[in-house]
Amino acid sequence: MNVFNSIFRFIFFCTLFLNALHVNAQEMEILTPAAPKIAASSYILMDYSTGKVLAENNADIKLAPASLTKIMTVYVVLREVSGGHLHLNDVANVSQNAWQTAGSRMFVEVGDKVRIEDLLKGVIIQSGNDASVTLAEHVAGSESTFAEIMNQHAARLGMLNSHFEDSNGLPIENHYTTARDLAILTKALIDEFPQYYPWFSQKEFTYNKITQHNRNQLLSRDETVDGVKTGFTDDAGYCLVASALRENMRLISVVMGTSSANARANENQNLLNYGFRFYEGHKLYEAKKALSEVRVWKGASKNVSIGLANDLNLTIPRRHYADLKAEIVVDKKISAPIAEGQKLGIVKVTLKNEAIITADLVALQSVEQGNIFQRLYDSIMMMREKSSDKK
Repeated sequence: MNVFNSIFRFIFFCTLFLNALHVNAQEMEILTPAAPKIAASSYILMDYSTGKVLAENNADIKLAPASLTKIMTVYVVLREVSGGHLHLNDVANVSQNAWQTAGSRMFVEVGDKVRIEDLLKGVIIQSGNDASVTLAEHVAGSESTFAEIMNQHAARLGMLNSHFEDSNGLPIENHYTTARDLAILTKALIDEFPQYYPWFSQKEFTYNKITQHNRNQLLSRDETVDGVKTGFTDDAGYCLVASALRENMRLISVVMGTSSANARANENQNLLNYGFRFYEGHKLYEAKKALSEVRVWKGASKNVSIGLANDLNLTIPRRHYADLKAEIVVDKKISAPIAEGQKLGIVKVTLKNEAIITADLVALQSVEQGNIFQRLYDSIMMMREKSSDKK
């Protein structure tokens, strides 16, 4: 009987121990609840600062983007503006081809000379297909050539599953993109053109004495939402790329293929609320700020400051900032000459002992070689340290 009791107690405590391990493992892995169910063909939720995906489903399925295409159209035109090849006060002639384009309109007329800024707002706010074609023809001579430029930018940005055939998103064969690619594009748009991005939050625009309202319902529902673009065709369904900024954290949500204008707004709102409720963003380290100083051998200076080339931003589950740990690992025996920006080590960041990001540590200034006496002295000291290490 005593043997039986002993065995029973052993099994009981082993079971408790294994259960404890299982619970701890779950606590490590499940730091946030699952994303809400989204009634859409495809969706993604991304943190703007880090590019971290917080929720997704079918995010790489190629779908018709409808007027979400115009995000790329605007991006291409703004690249031309930033490069000095185009100016906002330049005027474009409206062709017969642009004027007769079907679908949503800015209501430009054949022969009108329209400012580039007005055409951009006509695309962004009014979703004018006539404005999109006018811009495409002005920039590239024809819409087909403009589409080639769109595809070049898509490839450069890493939009791996996108191909554009027109500037407006009207149904056409071999014209597609994905939720992930649209999030990548939107991130680039906000990043590169912060001075023009506020146009995407404008709720109405008047041209030719006709006032039209932005179709993005979230601009009126949620004051933190400041963009981006709606789309609809029978093939694509109701689509929306949205972005919101709360407490210095920006999220980008993309929903494609919903059943109605109201549904696309609701599903984007659900995604954004989920992201802001359960995640938080932090700038862990600022670029070009010294994180440490390291010994330099054979140099004109004995030390060099090291830091990061770019800001180190993190997206983590809420209330887990205290669980972050950072470790600096520096290369051994760093010798001059050292160029500014040269990699000299890494910083590793873990959350609950799980690695979440690694970034290069670089020299924040150059260090020239020392004179012959400094180099000779350091060579002797390095040999002594090496000999001491072997003992």
